[in-house]
Amino acid sequence: MKNKILLLGLLVSIIVMFFAFDLDRFFTLEYLKNSRQEFQLFYAQNPFLSVFAFFLLYVLVVGVNLPGAAVLGLAGGALFGFTVGVIAISFASTIGATLACFFSRYLFRDYVQRKFGDRLEKVNRGIAEEGGFYLFSMRLIPAIPFVVINLVMGLTSMRLRTFYWISQIGMLPGTMVYVNAGKELGKIDSLSGIAQPGLIISFAILGLFPLAVRKVVSFVKARRSV
Repeated sequence: MKNKILLLGLLVSIIVMFFAFDLDRFFTLEYLKNSRQEFQLFYAQNPFLSVFAFFLLYVLVVGVNLPGAAVLGLAGGALFGFTVGVIAISFASTIGATLACFFSRYLFRDYVQRKFGDRLEKVNRGIAEEGGFYLFSMRLIPAIPFVVINLVMGLTSMRLRTFYWISQIGMLPGTMVYVNAGKELGKIDSLSGIAQPGLIISFAILGLFPLAVRKVVSFVKARRSV
Protein backbone atom coordinates (compact mmCIF):
# COMPACT_ATOMS: atom_id res chain seq x y z
CA MET A 1 0.00 0.00 0.00
CA LYS A 2 2.85 2.39 0.83
CA ASN A 3 4.43 1.88 -2.60
CA LYS A 4 1.09 2.54 -4.29
CA ILE A 5 0.66 5.79 -2.38
CA LEU A 6 4.18 6.92 -3.28
CA LEU A 7 3.66 6.10 -6.96
CA LEU A 8 0.29 7.81 -7.04
CA GLY A 9 1.78 10.86 -5.33
CA LEU A 10 4.58 11.00 -7.91
CA LEU A 11 2.17 10.80 -10.85
CA VAL A 12 -0.13 13.44 -9.37
CA SER A 13 2.87 15.71 -8.68
CA ILE A 14 4.02 15.46 -12.31
CA ILE A 15 0.54 16.32 -13.59
CA VAL A 16 0.12 19.22 -11.17
CA MET A 17 3.54 20.69 -12.07
CA PHE A 18 2.77 20.30 -15.77
CA PHE A 19 -0.25 22.57 -15.50
CA ALA A 20 1.05 24.78 -12.69
CA PHE A 21 4.04 25.82 -14.80
CA ASP A 22 1.89 26.11 -17.92
CA LEU A 23 4.00 23.55 -19.76
CA ASP A 24 1.12 22.67 -22.05
CA ARG A 25 1.96 25.82 -24.06
CA PHE A 26 4.92 23.90 -25.51
CA PHE A 27 2.59 21.25 -26.95
CA THR A 28 0.77 23.35 -29.52
CA LEU A 29 1.04 23.62 -33.28
CA GLU A 30 1.77 27.32 -32.92
CA TYR A 31 4.80 26.67 -30.72
CA LEU A 32 5.95 23.93 -33.07
CA LYS A 33 5.80 26.22 -36.09
CA ASN A 34 7.51 29.11 -34.30
CA SER A 35 10.35 26.95 -32.96
CA ARG A 36 10.83 24.59 -35.91
CA GLN A 37 14.01 26.21 -37.22
CA GLU A 38 15.69 26.14 -33.80
CA PHE A 39 14.74 22.49 -33.32
CA GLN A 40 15.94 21.53 -36.78
CA LEU A 41 19.27 23.28 -36.20
CA PHE A 42 19.72 21.45 -32.89
CA TYR A 43 18.77 18.16 -34.56
CA ALA A 44 21.32 18.73 -37.33
CA GLN A 45 24.05 19.32 -34.73
CA ASN A 46 22.92 16.67 -32.22
CA PRO A 47 20.88 14.02 -34.05
CA PHE A 48 21.14 11.21 -31.48
CA LEU A 49 20.53 13.46 -28.47
CA SER A 50 17.56 15.10 -30.19
CA VAL A 51 15.84 11.81 -31.01
CA PHE A 52 16.64 10.34 -27.59
CA ALA A 53 15.26 13.38 -25.72
CA PHE A 54 12.16 13.37 -27.93
CA PHE A 55 11.73 9.65 -27.28
CA LEU A 56 11.87 10.07 -23.50
CA LEU A 57 9.51 13.05 -23.61
CA TYR A 58 6.99 11.08 -25.65
CA VAL A 59 7.16 8.12 -23.24
CA LEU A 60 6.60 10.49 -20.30
CA VAL A 61 3.65 12.28 -21.93
CA VAL A 62 1.89 9.04 -22.84
CA GLY A 63 2.84 7.15 -19.69
CA VAL A 64 1.52 9.84 -17.35
CA ASN A 65 -1.44 10.67 -19.64
CA LEU A 66 -0.43 14.27 -20.22
CA PRO A 67 -1.96 16.18 -23.16
CA GLY A 68 0.20 16.68 -26.22
CA ALA A 69 0.77 13.24 -27.79
CA ALA A 70 -0.98 14.22 -31.03
CA VAL A 71 1.12 17.38 -31.43
CA LEU A 72 4.28 15.42 -30.66
CA GLY A 73 3.33 12.98 -33.41
CA LEU A 74 3.17 15.84 -35.89
CA ALA A 75 6.37 17.31 -34.45
CA GLY A 76 8.23 14.03 -34.94
CA GLY A 77 7.41 14.05 -38.64
CA ALA A 78 8.21 17.74 -39.04
CA LEU A 79 11.59 17.50 -37.29
CA PHE A 80 12.89 14.02 -38.06
CA GLY A 81 11.19 13.05 -41.30
CA PHE A 82 9.03 10.01 -41.94
CA THR A 83 11.33 7.05 -41.22
CA VAL A 84 13.03 8.30 -38.05
CA GLY A 85 9.78 9.83 -36.83
CA VAL A 86 7.78 6.63 -37.27
CA ILE A 87 10.40 4.44 -35.57
CA ALA A 88 10.86 6.78 -32.60
CA ILE A 89 7.16 7.49 -32.06
CA SER A 90 6.03 3.90 -32.64
CA PHE A 91 8.23 2.53 -29.86
CA ALA A 92 7.87 5.54 -27.56
CA SER A 93 4.07 5.56 -27.78
CA THR A 94 3.86 1.81 -27.17
CA ILE A 95 6.21 1.92 -24.19
CA GLY A 96 4.32 4.90 -22.78
CA ALA A 97 0.97 3.18 -23.30
CA THR A 98 2.25 0.06 -21.55
CA LEU A 99 3.44 2.16 -18.61
CA ALA A 100 0.02 3.82 -18.39
CA CYS A 101 -1.61 0.39 -18.49
CA PHE A 102 0.72 -0.81 -15.73
CA PHE A 103 0.03 2.23 -13.54
CA SER A 104 -3.71 1.72 -13.94
CA ARG A 105 -3.43 -1.97 -13.08
CA TYR A 106 -1.07 -1.54 -10.15
CA LEU A 107 -2.91 1.37 -8.56
CA PHE A 108 -6.58 0.82 -9.32
CA ARG A 109 -7.36 -2.66 -10.67
CA ASP A 110 -8.22 -4.40 -7.41
CA TYR A 111 -10.40 -1.54 -6.20
CA VAL A 112 -12.20 -1.04 -9.51
CA GLN A 113 -12.84 -4.73 -10.00
CA ARG A 114 -14.42 -4.90 -6.55
CA LYS A 115 -16.55 -1.79 -6.98
CA PHE A 116 -17.32 -1.73 -10.71
CA GLY A 117 -16.66 -5.26 -11.90
CA ASP A 118 -20.14 -5.51 -13.40
CA ARG A 119 -19.51 -2.45 -15.57
CA LEU A 120 -16.29 -3.98 -16.90
CA GLU A 121 -18.04 -7.21 -17.73
CA LYS A 122 -18.37 -6.31 -21.42
CA VAL A 123 -14.66 -5.55 -21.76
CA ASN A 124 -13.65 -8.69 -19.89
CA ARG A 125 -16.04 -10.76 -22.00
CA GLY A 126 -14.62 -9.24 -25.17
CA ILE A 127 -11.08 -10.11 -24.14
CA ALA A 128 -12.10 -13.63 -23.16
CA GLU A 129 -13.90 -14.23 -26.48
CA GLU A 130 -11.65 -12.40 -28.93
CA GLY A 131 -8.36 -12.17 -27.08
CA GLY A 132 -5.83 -9.78 -28.60
CA PHE A 133 -8.10 -8.94 -31.54
CA TYR A 134 -10.35 -7.01 -29.15
CA LEU A 135 -7.49 -4.69 -28.21
CA PHE A 136 -6.25 -4.59 -31.81
CA SER A 137 -9.68 -3.42 -33.00
CA MET A 138 -9.81 -0.67 -30.37
CA ARG A 139 -6.31 0.50 -31.32
CA LEU A 140 -7.39 0.90 -34.93
CA ILE A 141 -10.48 2.97 -34.13
CA PRO A 142 -9.47 6.62 -33.56
CA ALA A 143 -12.91 7.38 -32.05
CA ILE A 144 -11.86 5.48 -28.92
CA PRO A 145 -9.56 7.79 -26.90
CA PHE A 146 -5.99 6.55 -26.67
CA VAL A 147 -5.82 7.30 -22.93
CA VAL A 148 -9.05 5.45 -22.19
CA ILE A 149 -7.77 2.26 -23.85
CA ASN A 150 -4.58 2.31 -21.80
CA LEU A 151 -6.40 2.84 -18.50
CA VAL A 152 -9.28 0.45 -19.13
CA MET A 153 -7.05 -2.37 -20.37
CA GLY A 154 -5.02 -1.99 -17.18
CA LEU A 155 -8.13 -3.04 -15.27
CA THR A 156 -8.41 -6.32 -17.18
CA SER A 157 -6.49 -9.58 -16.98
CA MET A 158 -4.59 -9.13 -20.26
CA ARG A 159 -0.86 -9.67 -19.88
CA LEU A 160 1.29 -6.58 -20.29
CA ARG A 161 3.46 -8.43 -22.79
CA THR A 162 0.39 -9.11 -24.95
CA PHE A 163 -0.80 -5.53 -24.49
CA TYR A 164 2.58 -4.25 -25.67
CA TRP A 165 2.98 -6.18 -28.92
CA ILE A 166 -0.63 -5.78 -29.98
CA SER A 167 -0.45 -2.04 -29.29
CA GLN A 168 2.83 -1.83 -31.21
CA ILE A 169 1.16 -3.26 -34.30
CA GLY A 170 -2.27 -1.70 -33.83
CA MET A 171 -1.01 1.85 -33.37
CA LEU A 172 1.49 1.74 -36.24
CA PRO A 173 -0.93 2.77 -39.04
CA GLY A 174 -2.14 5.80 -37.06
CA THR A 175 1.44 6.71 -36.21
CA MET A 176 2.43 6.62 -39.86
CA VAL A 177 -0.50 8.85 -40.84
CA TYR A 178 0.30 11.45 -38.16
CA VAL A 179 4.04 11.46 -38.85
CA ASN A 180 3.47 11.85 -42.57
CA ALA A 181 1.12 14.77 -41.92
CA GLY A 182 3.75 16.33 -39.66
CA LYS A 183 6.42 15.83 -42.32
CA GLU A 184 4.35 17.79 -44.81
CA LEU A 185 3.46 20.40 -42.19
CA GLY A 186 7.15 20.94 -41.52
CA LYS A 187 7.69 21.99 -45.14
CA ILE A 188 5.51 25.09 -44.80
CA ASP A 189 7.49 28.32 -44.62
CA SER A 190 4.63 30.70 -45.40
CA LEU A 191 0.85 30.84 -45.66
CA SER A 192 1.07 29.99 -49.35
CA GLY A 193 2.57 26.64 -48.38
CA ILE A 194 -0.78 25.54 -46.97
CA ALA A 195 -1.93 24.88 -50.53
CA GLN A 196 0.87 22.39 -51.20
CA PRO A 197 -0.56 19.13 -52.64
CA GLY A 198 1.47 16.97 -50.25
CA LEU A 199 -0.01 18.68 -47.20
CA ILE A 200 -3.55 18.55 -48.58
CA ILE A 201 -3.24 14.85 -49.36
CA SER A 202 -1.72 14.07 -45.95
CA PHE A 203 -4.49 15.78 -44.03
CA ALA A 204 -7.10 14.21 -46.30
CA ILE A 205 -5.68 10.82 -45.34
CA LEU A 206 -5.74 11.90 -41.70
CA GLY A 207 -9.44 12.71 -42.03
CA LEU A 208 -10.37 9.57 -43.98
CA PHE A 209 -8.31 7.24 -41.79
CA PRO A 210 -11.08 6.60 -39.19
CA LEU A 211 -13.57 5.69 -41.92
CA ALA A 212 -11.14 3.33 -43.61
CA VAL A 213 -10.28 1.63 -40.32
CA ARG A 214 -13.96 1.15 -39.49
CA LYS A 215 -14.49 -0.62 -42.82
CA VAL A 216 -11.45 -2.84 -42.33
CA VAL A 217 -12.43 -3.85 -38.79
CA SER A 218 -16.00 -4.63 -39.88
CA PHE A 219 -14.68 -6.74 -42.77
CA VAL A 220 -12.30 -8.69 -40.54
CA LYS A 221 -15.01 -9.31 -37.93
CA ALA A 222 -17.36 -10.55 -40.64
CA ARG A 223 -14.69 -12.93 -41.93
CA ARG A 224 -14.01 -14.22 -38.42
CA SER A 225 -17.68 -14.99 -37.84
CA VAL A 226 -18.00 -17.06 -41.03
